[in-house]
Amino acid sequence: MGALQPGDALLWMLVGLPAAAGAALLVCGRRADRAAAAVAVAAAAAQLVLAAAAAVQRPTATAPALPGISFGLAVDGLAAVGVCTLAAVFAAVAVFSAGERGEPESGGGRSGAAPDGVRRYGAHYYGLLLLFAAAMSAAVTATDLLTLLMAWEAMGAASYGLIAFHRSEPRSGRSAAVSFITTRTADLGMYAAAGAALAGGVPGLDLSGLAGLEAPWNHVAAGGLLVAALGKSAQLPFSFWLSRAMDGPSPVSALLHSATMVAAGGYLLLRVQPALAATGWPAVAAAWVGALTAVVLGAIACAQRDLKQLLAASTGAQLGFVVLAAGIGGVSGGAAQFAAHAAVKSLLFLVAGVWLAALGTRDLAGLAGAARRHPVAGGCFTAGALALGGVPPLSVWVAEDLVLAGAPAALHTAGLAASALAAGYAGVALAAVWRRPEPKGGGAQAAVGGAVPSGSGGAVGIRRPAPGELLPLPALAAAAVLLGALALPGVHAWWSALLGHPGAPVPGLAQAAGSGLLAVLVLGAVTSWRLRRPAARAADRRWVRWPRSWLGLERAARVAVVTPVLATARGLAAFDDRVLDRAVYGAASGVPRVSAALARRVEPAVESAIAALAAGARALGTRARRPQTGQVHQYYAQAVTVLAAVALVFVLVAAVV
Repeated sequence: MGALQPGDALLWMLVGLPAAAGAALLVCGRRADRAAAAVAVAAAAAQLVLAAAAAVQRPTATAPALPGISFGLAVDGLAAVGVCTLAAVFAAVAVFSAGERGEPESGGGRSGAAPDGVRRYGAHYYGLLLLFAAAMSAAVTATDLLTLLMAWEAMGAASYGLIAFHRSEPRSGRSAAVSFITTRTADLGMYAAAGAALAGGVPGLDLSGLAGLEAPWNHVAAGGLLVAALGKSAQLPFSFWLSRAMDGPSPVSALLHSATMVAAGGYLLLRVQPALAATGWPAVAAAWVGALTAVVLGAIACAQRDLKQLLAASTGAQLGFVVLAAGIGGVSGGAAQFAAHAAVKSLLFLVAGVWLAALGTRDLAGLAGAARRHPVAGGCFTAGALALGGVPPLSVWVAEDLVLAGAPAALHTAGLAASALAAGYAGVALAAVWRRPEPKGGGAQAAVGGAVPSGSGGAVGIRRPAPGELLPLPALAAAAVLLGALALPGVHAWWSALLGHPGAPVPGLAQAAGSGLLAVLVLGAVTSWRLRRPAARAADRRWVRWPRSWLGLERAARVAVVTPVLATARGLAAFDDRVLDRAVYGAASGVPRVSAALARRVEPAVESAIAALAAGARALGTRARRPQTGQVHQYYAQAVTVLAAVALVFVLVAAVV
């Protein structure tokens, strides 16, 4: 590798700075707890500056890895959107985490808790957060499958640690395991894609070379990447892990489920869209899975009564539009949805964290009046929820219309249905936080006890939000609103050119007006209906329980996959114990018996034969030494005798002939 160029240094710093800071915090452990927040905020600020510089300079960097394969990083138009979005959200999460007073302890007095009964974020938390941001930066800028695979693996490992951060609670560890195993199962597709790329002769495993693969390797590569992306983005049938991931801290949810881990799958499909289109069926599958996920998870979100679960389901639904965009070739619309979703969802998750710390609950019934009591958080949440619901002229409305502008009629219809459901779950959330609270001792307050998830506490009005918690919210709210400028013709032309898709389809006036009117009507109707309801919580009807439990997807996965796999494993273990193990032990125990039999019957005969052979050899040797007298006349006599014998043989042969 030659001299390090400025662009190389910029890219390596973009990935290496948070990685080095995170590794240092993890190595130092609790000794670095006091400085951890400051280190994380400083690293996040530096990464934001580096991301902006990289977006302008568009650097590339390579480093030797394996023979014929290098580590490759580059910033093109799509990567510029990715790194800037990631850096902005990570900076907001780092500032929020540093300013947060901590989430309430469910049991109090646990190890690592402060005297006021709240968890504090220390070096372990910030170290994992920084490593995760570094891995995501590498994944966004990777130009080859080797670099992408390594970043993908590091991202999954860090996410496990972050989701299981409340490791004193058994459910957190189980939820992290479910999330990790589910996404790791889907990640096997990326290994299959890498193998297919090697077999198909893609130079350097370069991502841009996947579109030129020949059959059958193109099907394996594109299909493997599709499976890996669907698993990471919590698309059907992998969606259930997203519900489990909500057991992590709220800042972790804001980071993982806005611009990073969950969004990484959709981003990957946008990156390899040419390979999907060249193969054919993966593009069609991506489009329909994305549309179906947007509709199904939208319905699931509408049925939730836990704010973080509502936001989780809406995350999968909104990223369904990114996957749909990759399937139909709408890269500019998919990138717009990626950025808009990151701003909106990070904002909403952070506000949910504010209310969890302030009120001790994330239950929608217990959040009645939260927006009234905390006006800054309430105003920002309202802006984010209106954007999430697709209200014009806000960001998600623009992004969804850009995605659907190039969609066939059937997919366009499914997308409109998903948009209507988005307005519905946004209305549910808005009504919950703006509803006037019940009188003291009434339904809303009583509903909190027993319904609050583990780790959320059970008291209302625990404390006021800290100023540091509120600091990043207005900036994210502004982004959720201002990204709607992508609807402006000049801005959209610049955006599509940035992403390398000039002339990308744009929605017509009728389409834009129709989708906006639909969103406003649905959101208004749902909000008004929920506000007028006399009870604080929805009746627990049977038809609501099924979507509220995420359609039993986790249970179905256990029945369809986990149970058969475990049964197969138990069967193989039994075969190993009862057949293979016994055969090995039987063979081992038979060896002494065979040895004893050989010693009794065969070995004496062999020994006798060997002794007889040795005796015969000794006798021949004795006879052979007798002529060795040392007397010359005897040697002559022996020679004459031999010559006479030879002459006799010749005479006899001649006579016969």
